[in-house]
Amino acid sequence: MPVAVGPYGQSQPSCFDRVKMGFVMGCAVGMAAGALFGTFSCHRIGMRGRELMGGIGKTMMQSGGTFGTFMAIGMGIRC
Repeated sequence: MPVAVGPYGQSQPSCFDRVKMGFVMGCAVGMAAGALFGTFSCHRIGMRGRELMGGIGKTMMQSGGTFGTFMAIGMGIRC
């Protein structure tokens, strides 16, 4: 199958590159949302210091991984 060429001679990104880009974008958005929600939820239950940082980090990683996975799947469907 021929590779599509853009208007200035550059080639389009491959499907794998699009899936990777979707995962990275989703991970960034998910981690930002996880930082906000994690901070509020950890403060609400009274965490302080090292425990607070661990709780926020865990929430950021979970939400970033989850949203990144869904964005990667969505980009894979569009390929």
